[in-house]
Amino acid sequence: MAQEEVVIEAKVVEGKRKLAETVVEIRRKRNVRFLIAAHSMSVDTLSRPDGSAVNRRLMSLFDPKASPSTKPDKGVVSSDIMVDTTRKLWFRLYTNTATSGPHDGETDIPIIVYFHGGGFAFMAANSINYDDLCKRLAREIPAVVVSVNYRLSPEHRFPSQYEDGFDVLKFIDNSDIEGFPAFGSSKKPFFVAGDSAGGNLAHHVALRACQHRFSRLNLRGVIALQPFFGGEERTESELKLVGVPLISVKRTDWMWKAFLPQGCDRDHQVVNVFGPNSVDISDLPFPPTLVVIGGFDPLQDWQKKYAEGLKKSGKQVYTVEYPTTFHGFYAFSELPESPLLLAEIKTFLHNHLPH
Repeated sequence: MAQEEVVIEAKVVEGKRKLAETVVEIRRKRNVRFLIAAHSMSVDTLSRPDGSAVNRRLMSLFDPKASPSTKPDKGVVSSDIMVDTTRKLWFRLYTNTATSGPHDGETDIPIIVYFHGGGFAFMAANSINYDDLCKRLAREIPAVVVSVNYRLSPEHRFPSQYEDGFDVLKFIDNSDIEGFPAFGSSKKPFFVAGDSAGGNLAHHVALRACQHRFSRLNLRGVIALQPFFGGEERTESELKLVGVPLISVKRTDWMWKAFLPQGCDRDHQVVNVFGPNSVDISDLPFPPTLVVIGGFDPLQDWQKKYAEGLKKSGKQVYTVEYPTTFHGFYAFSELPESPLLLAEIKTFLHNHLPH
């Protein structure tokens, strides 16, 4: 074959490769857009405007669930553990088969206690996107992941979600759980993590945990992925970023209305954590915190205020910003920033494990 023909053939092959990559990327983006549109529509149409109720039966059609994986799924197995039947409090436990074999309990395999997002009112630990995310955390960190299925508002308002989260920590600390790594002579390191409302939960659960004496657990850090904070003030990002995916001022106002006790406003200390009604945490042993921020997230100004408030309180804070990401990007493994985020989480965890 002449050299010119070889060059032409190579260009054809390269062209086909780029075309195939483009088609795959288009399909991925369409899938992401469809899921976002479906979720947004369900939240808007199946919730009473006054924040008093959600049509759970119809909402389940827009929130498909995943069963636990008793057989390894790319090296990860999962099971559901009941904590309290009276309030249907349970968690899904994810373990990496490469790290869950027999050992003496001394190996520092971190535990991540994860709280899903959804504005305190939607989603669950077994929602497909969260099941996939927690499997990825268990596989790629690697870690033992505890994904908490806390009660939802408006049926269960503040402080139900925080109580559920802290009670799961105490349950883990006091129980011998099948499939859970053995506890050794030293306390096992754990991190509280969550996205959106789960990021808010992670902060407040950590606030209680850092003041509690655990017998077998050692709190090492907080991972807040685009945490859900707010206040009566309208920030620049809330006013400017109108029409972006998933989050709007109307939706977040509804979520706070459905979550807070009757008569409370958005300057409540659990919403505006460093606002006019805030609690001083400067003397508390609050752990190092990773805060993840997205450039197209209307909540980004509140997230930056949160990071700044922690710094002013003398706490270690690490912020990671992804300029082109929307609220909830981490749930879509198709997006290029998603694996980058997992790498950041892995680095943060390993840097704050006891040595």
